[in-house]
Amino acid sequence: MTDDVRRDQDPLVVFTPSGRRGHFPAGTPVLTAARQLGVDLDSVCGGRGICSKCQVTPSYGDFPKHGVSVGPDALSDWNAVEQRYQEKRGLKPGRRLGCQAVIRGDVVIDVPPESQVHRQVVRKAASERVIAMDPATRLYLVSVDAPDMHEPSGDLERLQAALEAQWGVKGARADLSLLGRLQGALRKGDWQVSVAVFDDHTPDPPRIIEIWPGLHEGGLFGLAIDLGSTTIAANLTDLDGGAVVASAGVMNPQIRFGEDLMSRVSYAMMNPGGAAEMTAAVRGALNDLAGAIAGEAGIDPALIVEAVLVCNPVMHHLALGIDPVELGQAPFALAMSGALALPAAQLELSAVNPRARVYILPCIAGHVGADAAAVALSEEPGKSDDLVLIVDVGTNAELLLGDRSRVLACSSPTGPAFEGAQISSGQRAAPGAIERVQIDPLTKAPRVQVIGCDLWSDDPGFAAATATTGITGICGSGIIEAVAEMRMAGLLDAGGLIGGPDQTGTPRCEPDGRTHAYLLHDGSAEGGPRITVTQGDIRAIQLAKSALYAGARLLMDEMGVDRVDRVVLAGAFGAHISPRHAMVLGMIPDAPLDKVTSAGNAAGTGARIALCNRAARAEIEATVHRITKVETAIEPRFQEHFVNANAIPHAVDGFPELSKLVTLPDVRFNTGGDREGRRRRRR
Repeated sequence: MTDDVRRDQDPLVVFTPSGRRGHFPAGTPVLTAARQLGVDLDSVCGGRGICSKCQVTPSYGDFPKHGVSVGPDALSDWNAVEQRYQEKRGLKPGRRLGCQAVIRGDVVIDVPPESQVHRQVVRKAASERVIAMDPATRLYLVSVDAPDMHEPSGDLERLQAALEAQWGVKGARADLSLLGRLQGALRKGDWQVSVAVFDDHTPDPPRIIEIWPGLHEGGLFGLAIDLGSTTIAANLTDLDGGAVVASAGVMNPQIRFGEDLMSRVSYAMMNPGGAAEMTAAVRGALNDLAGAIAGEAGIDPALIVEAVLVCNPVMHHLALGIDPVELGQAPFALAMSGALALPAAQLELSAVNPRARVYILPCIAGHVGADAAAVALSEEPGKSDDLVLIVDVGTNAELLLGDRSRVLACSSPTGPAFEGAQISSGQRAAPGAIERVQIDPLTKAPRVQVIGCDLWSDDPGFAAATATTGITGICGSGIIEAVAEMRMAGLLDAGGLIGGPDQTGTPRCEPDGRTHAYLLHDGSAEGGPRITVTQGDIRAIQLAKSALYAGARLLMDEMGVDRVDRVVLAGAFGAHISPRHAMVLGMIPDAPLDKVTSAGNAAGTGARIALCNRAARAEIEATVHRITKVETAIEPRFQEHFVNANAIPHAVDGFPELSKLVTLPDVRFNTGGDREGRRRRRR
């Protein structure tokens, strides 16, 4: 039996969120497998089960995306070292120590953020935006009449009367959990109290969320949450002035069940209880995030009295505890599409005020969710005088095209390649990841920038500045620039083929099986990685960018246009894409580069607008009914546009604005490389 055959029969181990995978003999510790694959798993105690930094979460069930079925005996049983650690310090449910758990069969293993050496930088900071303040939850200072034996009434009734008389707040309700604190607060404050009252844009009666004796000066806060497929970001907002006092983000722990949305729907279909498992995971992450952001701001979590949540339809259903299976098949029916206002307790959000309220923006259609509605609220394409294309780039991209006459929307399944997944040297955005690339068109030599350092790799001081992190891999924005730079330098032809060393004139284009790879960075002399861009990487990016462009082109067909006036790139990833490189790659339609701008985390901004302004909630609830959904999954032209968009930048559509700035080399390489090309010429 050959080594390759024997290796294929060994258990397959898939690590998320990195996507790294490999076969390992049964009996291999998880930590050892992680190190051999270059997975970012921390450990400082030498595998003795002391430091707990190598905690991992194994997942069980069927994973069609990864091609594995994970049985309950995929890892060794809980051992004495893990039991001792559990008794002394405690492990979260489902966690194992990577140094102790031993591989027995095929397994999918998630590395949580706190176990990663180079933790991802969740780049969804709040964008500056002036918002007219009219929040649903406000603070009122109220003087309440003392009880009178001759006019018997309850303390709540007299508080309700005072709110109406002094502030015009009529018929305020209070939960039982608040009534137990009401009398003590009134008497401690000598019949003067501060109350937080939730009164939104609906006809529902106001609700008293919290009460303090006397004048409360600690503020009221709300969370604007963007629940994405890959990352979850939140902005803690002062409900008085609208200032963002803290921002935080975490990886979505559902990644271990599938990197893209359809993989998670498939997991729910194939694993009984799978939807509930994913719901528990995301709600736990929301609680962790709320606790972390309150700690960062130095506030009592009970002062978080409201939250606004935006998300795509699959995340929407899973956060609400609804099985998303119907979203995996036509006609992609939502359980409900309208806006929701509900108690945070119904979502098991325990890291906020126990009576806090959550508002969830409406979904537009089956695969265009509340996050796209939030982008529409933030960017207002329906109020634009020119035709604007808004692209919220992510694992599942949402696109809006419109002006004052009409707004269209669609989603496009770009997959996780833009996030650095499915890329041979890819990683999430973290210190040490390559995020910028330039390739000299003459020498074909690269220079790079990494996250955490503003210097280029050929600048003096770069090595010292990156000594701590090193160069560890390449993230989404880096791979986009690398592929576009390879095209501009003549290393890559329009079909996406990498040329060999004789064809390109550089030994950096090295053989890689039957194709070639471009060597971007070689850190092997210092014990670091060799970072290459392979033919497989090019293909992954071609598929992702083709889906994005095809979605945009489909909207343009529906609108009856061949050009757009401007392009807005939204999302944390969109904010870090170079417009020039995106256009060279053919991710977006041709437009003047000065008309391609970034809106930052537009979905998060829309969530913040809805948090701070009641009228904005009514506005977006009306707006979504005026947006026309175009369904890419059943539109025949989508496939035609997808195939044409495989070329770099495009097989059919012209890019006149781009050609004013960039001349792409007219090169064509042979599939089999230099040797195969010479063989064909001899024949």
